[in-house]
Amino acid sequence: MLLNSAQVSRTGYPVAVNAIIQSVESEYRRYQALAEGALAQVPDGALCEAGPGEGNSLATIGWHMANNLESRFTEFLTSDGEKPWRDREDELSPRVVTRAELMAKWERGWKVLLDTLATLSDDDLMKLVKIRGRALPVHEALHRSLAHASYHVGQIVYLAHAKVGAKWSYLSIPPGESDEYNANPRQEGGADHARKLSGKPAA
Repeated sequence: MLLNSAQVSRTGYPVAVNAIIQSVESEYRRYQALAEGALAQVPDGALCEAGPGEGNSLATIGWHMANNLESRFTEFLTSDGEKPWRDREDELSPRVVTRAELMAKWERGWKVLLDTLATLSDDDLMKLVKIRGRALPVHEALHRSLAHASYHVGQIVYLAHAKVGAKWSYLSIPPGESDEYNANPRQEGGADHARKLSGKPAA
C-alpha cells in the first residue's frame, strides 16, 4: 500500500510530502549528471565514433535517451508514451552531429522529464498511463524509465572512460579512496551526487 502525504510511516514519523516522486527525481538527476560529466570529458571527434564491435556511439546513445524521455513524458498522464512522431529505429542509427546538436537534443529530453515530474505528486502514483497501448501504474512507468536511463548512462560512462583513458576524472569514488569516502560519505543522495558533479554548492 502506498502512503500519501497525510499518513505516517511505521516509525511514527510523518511521511514527507511527495517523498516518492522526490526520490525518483533525485535519482534521475544523479544519472543525468553522471552522463553529462562523462560526455564533457570526451573529445568532440570521439562523440560519434562507434563503440566496440561497431556498437552504438555516445551520440547515438544520448540521442536515443533524449528521444525516449521526450516521448514518454510529453503529456505523460494523458497520452501513450510511445508517440506517433517517434522513430526509434532512426534514433538508434549511426549519426554524425556536433556536440552542440547532441547536447541541445539531450537537454530537450531531460527538460520534458523534469518539467513533468514537477507536476506530479505521490497521489498520482496509482493512476494508469499507457506505453504502446499497455496500461501500467505511474509508479511502474517511472521505475521502468529510471532503470532504462541508468542502463544507458552506464554505457555512456563506460564508453567515455574507454575513449578518454588515463586522463579520465572519476565521477563516483576514485580507486583507492573507498575508506576515505566511507568515513565521510558525501554523495549518497542522488541530488547530492548531482550537485557534486556539477560543482554546485549544497543547498
